[in-house]
Amino acid sequence: MAAHYQVVVNDEEQHALWPVGTPLPAGWRAEGFTGSEEECSAHVDEVWPDIRPLSLRRRTAGPAAGAAE
Repeated sequence: MAAHYQVVVNDEEQHALWPVGTPLPAGWRAEGFTGSEEECSAHVDEVWPDIRPLSLRRRTAGPAAGAAE
């Protein structure tokens, strides 16, 4: 039987795969998707196209984005 995984996410909106039934590390929460490793990886690829941490995305989109208007 294939291992069953869940997609987890942290406050920086970084995603990871974690075995179902294994306690999550501090700072991570279940995203709601479970499946095989391949299914979870495909889901992460779909929902997390920009792999930069949220804080970096915010910094690079900051005031300069408004100045371009």
